[in-house]
Amino acid sequence: MQRAGAVLNTAWVLQAPGVCFVFVGAATMASQGQVIFWSLTMVIIILAVVIALIIGFGVSGKRSISVTALTSPGNIGQSGLLGCTFEPDIRMGSIAIRWAKAGVAGLVHEFRGGKDHLQEQDAEFQGRTAVFAEQVMGGNASLELRDVKLSDAGTYRCSVTTSRGSGVAELQYQTGAFSTPNVQVENSSSGDTLQCEAPRWFPRPTVHWTAYSHTGKCLPRAANTSYELNAENITLKVVSLLHNITANATYTCVIENSIAKATGDIKVTDFSITRGTNLQLVNLNAESASSSLPACHWMLLLPACLLSL
Repeated sequence: MQRAGAVLNTAWVLQAPGVCFVFVGAATMASQGQVIFWSLTMVIIILAVVIALIIGFGVSGKRSISVTALTSPGNIGQSGLLGCTFEPDIRMGSIAIRWAKAGVAGLVHEFRGGKDHLQEQDAEFQGRTAVFAEQVMGGNASLELRDVKLSDAGTYRCSVTTSRGSGVAELQYQTGAFSTPNVQVENSSSGDTLQCEAPRWFPRPTVHWTAYSHTGKCLPRAANTSYELNAENITLKVVSLLHNITANATYTCVIENSIAKATGDIKVTDFSITRGTNLQLVNLNAESASSSLPACHWMLLLPACLLSL
């Protein structure tokens, strides 16, 4: 034991380089384990980066594109317009347009590759929809809805996919009935009366008159208004009578409900009568501005972007 200890001591002292070599060998083995661990970690990180790059390149060019929806109320029995625009794309084959309505299982309309695909169209919309195919590449995804029904009201979604990416916009579509009023003078033995008549409105509108003298003074007036249900049992014929009119004044009949506002003007003088009408729709996505119209003329006020379609 004494000798072993001496040998060990000797070895430690005399063979210090060997011991160092053994120690270094042990340390080298530990370092190799660490190197392997960190190498595997780096490989995993590199693989993750490569996979991320592959995915990134795989979806390169696909991004969110701007899609905008805009609409005006639909008039029962007539054609309506659900406006939708997107970033133009000259590659027609890559453009896909899908219209859907909340609460409806099938699609309202689908257009892709330059033509309609109506296999999934809901029966409620069959034969009543169309896109403006010649304007699609210019960014027009608007939908024409023919023979508008009360049940067509609701939330619609316009989804567009192009070679640049995809986007979605929603709009609220209201339906009803509205028409421009006709204002004329009715002569009787009891005095002259103004009659304001509009053939079809829904929901039931309110009617009021304004009157201004040639000097600009407001002339308060009360009228008698009646409503008559039309044959289809939905719309109402509106007739309003204003009695005891005077010359040299301008009278305006205003008919208004939740979706539209119409006015009929008549200027009564000693020598002539001048008439004019104006129909203004309530825009759900942007404020409408009233317009001053010449006599015997009326205009349907739609958003500027839709008038350009």
